[in-house]
Amino acid sequence: MAPHKRAEGEKVGSSEAEKVGRSKGKKVGRSEGEKTLRPSSVLTFLPSSSLLRPPSPLTFLPSFAVLPALLVLVLAGGCESELDRDPMARSYFLSPHKDVRRLGRVVFLELENRSSYPEMAPAVTDALFLETQKRQVFGVVVVHRDDPAWQDLQAHIDSLGALQQLEAARTLLNANGLLVGTVTRYEPYPHLVIGLRLKLIDLADGQILWGLEQVWDSSDRGLRRRIRASLWENRFTGPSPLREELVVISPLNFSKFVAYEVAGTFERHRRR
Repeated sequence: MAPHKRAEGEKVGSSEAEKVGRSKGKKVGRSEGEKTLRPSSVLTFLPSSSLLRPPSPLTFLPSFAVLPALLVLVLAGGCESELDRDPMARSYFLSPHKDVRRLGRVVFLELENRSSYPEMAPAVTDALFLETQKRQVFGVVVVHRDDPAWQDLQAHIDSLGALQQLEAARTLLNANGLLVGTVTRYEPYPHLVIGLRLKLIDLADGQILWGLEQVWDSSDRGLRRRIRASLWENRFTGPSPLREELVVISPLNFSKFVAYEVAGTFERHRRR
């Protein structure tokens, strides 16, 4: 009988232990559950969607690595905009001490010709005269090659620095400025090329107020862009592939474009 009672005791003990364990497990589970965060409180601590996005690569770059790159971009943009504003900047000189607009009247001697095409000198001279008149920077009077005054002035251009020569030129021309120059180059094929050398002399003291030396090559891509920009300024015609092509194949139209750019350099005082 004793072994049977011990077996029952063991069963009873084990069943009671299981009950106590289950009751304790429930109590422990509730106490731990009370200490854990509720679902609503968990959601409030989740990061926003913006924080879950992958960080930008620049956030890991130090400031000393980013600033030089930005500086290069700014400088490059500034240089480009400057060239767009004044594509002839490296081709001419304009005195910062005197304003060419105060000359009043300027005598323009027909250009000398150093190319193999003597007809280009009067053609470019006429184009420059018309463009200068449009700008209205100063009054212009042309003295052609067949005028005796042209021969006399051309022979004494290099000695105009003398006060006596300057006074004589002012009296003869009744002007305050003298514009002289040379067609240094002209090539009609395989593509149009025109070269000029010009200077504007103040007859009051013989100083050079303005000077230019440049070669215009119709095959240059940068020149093509400038031709297109000049056509945009003409509100009556406007740009078109046909008009742009006529400028680079016609000596007359190409001379007009060259004159347009040359005359534009006289107006730099107005843009400052």
